[in-house]
Amino acid sequence: MPSPSCVTVDRVNVDVTPLPGIGVRKDFALSNGRRVGVVTHRDGVIELIVSKSEDPDACLASLPLNAEEAGTLANLLGAPQLVAQLTEEHRELPGISTRPMAIKGGSPYDGHTLADAALRSRTGVSVVAVMRAGQVHPSPTPDFLFTGGDVLVAVGTSDGLDEAARILKQG
Repeated sequence: MPSPSCVTVDRVNVDVTPLPGIGVRKDFALSNGRRVGVVTHRDGVIELIVSKSEDPDACLASLPLNAEEAGTLANLLGAPQLVAQLTEEHRELPGISTRPMAIKGGSPYDGHTLADAALRSRTGVSVVAVMRAGQVHPSPTPDFLFTGGDVLVAVGTSDGLDEAARILKQG
């Protein structure tokens, strides 16, 4: 079997191991000694894996995910990290908050643009990024088209953020 290579992602070493005939495994060590990662199969199947602590090459649990499920999980994991980073950067700006906001399927803005929502003019809130399928789209333009499952990262006053959340949910 080919030997793994190592890349660093956000100060964490991630091992990348080719799996001949299968795909690629990418995983990293948790503080408890277990490893967690993803196997991306050649046929497009994505598998979330957790290793046994006593044998990092032995799989304790495996969870197959379709592309939509993998994207949703990536958003759930990525949006809070991005919000925490922005919150820390705005910590010394009194009255400014950062909050994630979801565009759920069936939302009045699912399939509509950022301009259609008019959040900036209606609430004073700025959308600084959109998380979609694990990808960050920074500084979306007014023609950015929302899709169910998107997580918006918004900055503004608490009242403005509350109103923006209401607008995204109810129209």
